[in-house]
Amino acid sequence: MPEISRRAFGGLVGAGAVGTVAATTVTATAEAAGRAPAERPFRARPGSGSGRRPNVLFILGDDLGWADLSSYGAPHIRTPHLDRLAAQGVRFTNAYSGSATCSPTRFSLYTGRFPGRTKGGLAEPIGNRTQGLDPHHPTLASLLKKAGYDTALIGKWHCGWLPDYSPTKSGWDEFFGNFGGALEYFSKLGQLGDYDLYEGDATYQDLRYYTTVLTERAVEYVGREHHRPWLLNLNFTTPHWPWTGEGDEEAGAEIAARIRAGNVLGALRHDDGGSVEKYREMVENLDAAVGKVLTALRRSGQEDNTVVVFASDNGGERFSYQWPLSGSKSQLLEGGIRVPTILRWPDRIGARQVSHEPVYSPDWTATLLELGGARPDPAYPLDGHSFAGYLLRGERVPERDLFWRIRNNRALRRGDWKYYRDAAGKDHLYNLAADEREQADLATERADRLAELRTAWERINAGLLPYPS
Repeated sequence: MPEISRRAFGGLVGAGAVGTVAATTVTATAEAAGRAPAERPFRARPGSGSGRRPNVLFILGDDLGWADLSSYGAPHIRTPHLDRLAAQGVRFTNAYSGSATCSPTRFSLYTGRFPGRTKGGLAEPIGNRTQGLDPHHPTLASLLKKAGYDTALIGKWHCGWLPDYSPTKSGWDEFFGNFGGALEYFSKLGQLGDYDLYEGDATYQDLRYYTTVLTERAVEYVGREHHRPWLLNLNFTTPHWPWTGEGDEEAGAEIAARIRAGNVLGALRHDDGGSVEKYREMVENLDAAVGKVLTALRRSGQEDNTVVVFASDNGGERFSYQWPLSGSKSQLLEGGIRVPTILRWPDRIGARQVSHEPVYSPDWTATLLELGGARPDPAYPLDGHSFAGYLLRGERVPERDLFWRIRNNRALRRGDWKYYRDAAGKDHLYNLAADEREQADLATERADRLAELRTAWERINAGLLPYPS
């Protein structure tokens, strides 16, 4: 380990005060029925564990909504593997994506900064070859790699296309997956109308169901003999449209034919297909895929000292189950940005816990860098705040505002209060502790608080790049 990383990591794992947060159980009905032991409020375990730097497995679902897992309240979807992951670690109830669509959130996770810090992050989402993540910009992967990690990205990149942009240009040693935001699951025809499955910078031919292909590659990666700690970003496209399951080759062939005929986005969006039942099938297939990867991790002997984070890149759409939240993907209402998020690290963090602390994508970047003994580049200061002190030493969560900006919405959360401007330009104020559905607008009643949060939003926004006209 480099000397700087050793010092940083040594400070990280030092003793500290134990902290607690208010918590509830997963669901009162589940406890009453005796189906699962109650969750307990999160409590750190200072001084526990081996002290070794952990591996990092960060798994992203795609357009997976807030309540699409049974452990988050889905009444019709069964996700036993992800529920088990939650039972083995911490389930976050106030976790958010960095934006309301695919690529801006990925920018915020990879860089630890607001999407509006970089030109490529202004695309919502990226849709052509001129846009992408600047290869010179530090990333979670490049910074951990500098600190001695092996790095890989498997699955959806959506931060630019070749020849200018690629995970292998931005710090990942290995890449296997798709460059674009969506693809037909069998033919691998993507949003630019061409074949979009690559190994490194070369196309890779495999016409099986995409989730199956990604799962096999991830199982192989975690099962290898590793001589250094590793980071694996595993980015599924499930349950993003088009709405096809593992046995839907015929439907996939019809979509592929429409793509080849020139109706690329119309075919991929699949507005004439899908159903609640098909969506359930896709989410349950994702759950099974995650289960296979976690089984491989356990068999490799690396489970105890691997940090596993599971989240979604933004809220759900169309067939997603969001209750009780309002809004969906592409909006900064809670349904567009609040996402299921699970953390497991058996070596350091106890099981069956729940945290209500607000956390979002750039915070995970800062946290994982600290856990890995890596330092941010001072020329590119992070907007996220590390949760390592909270998770390992029981420290209070850093006081800060959670900020979001998209072209037709703005939002800022401070404590329980949320400032929101809708597409019509009207400002709203909600107390999420009392009204997580965002139906009781307190903008008039608490005009002082609204003005305070709006000023805070505008102060942050002034430091970001403007949208192109």
